[in-house]
Amino acid sequence: QVQVVESGGGLVRPGGSLRLSCAVRGRGISIYDVGWYRQAPGKQRELVATITSGGGTIYADSVKGRFTISRENIENTVYLQMNSLKPEDTAVYYCKFPERSVPFYWGQGTQVTVSS
Repeated sequence: QVQVVESGGGLVRPGGSLRLSCAVRGRGISIYDVGWYRQAPGKQRELVATITSGGGTIYADSVKGRFTISRENIENTVYLQMNSLKPEDTAVYYCKFPERSVPFYWGQGTQVTVSS
């Protein structure tokens, strides 16, 4: 049974930082791509960043230069470091594992709120 657990969200002021974690249980992540997505109220879920098994990364234009996705295979965890946060980054952030295979799994999400 594969489980995906996101954590690290919270309330932060504009310009602040957060680091999200995506822990996968029940399967090793080393050979899989993993993705971070987000969904703001009233909007569709959108891709934020992906990381390949080899460490290659892709970012949405809206987060390039501010967010960094990384992985620690020994910990079976993928991270999303978010810097220079803006109010428009407010959303529930989800991890998708694996990113490009089926079946895939979503976690329950972690809320990120950027507000002064």
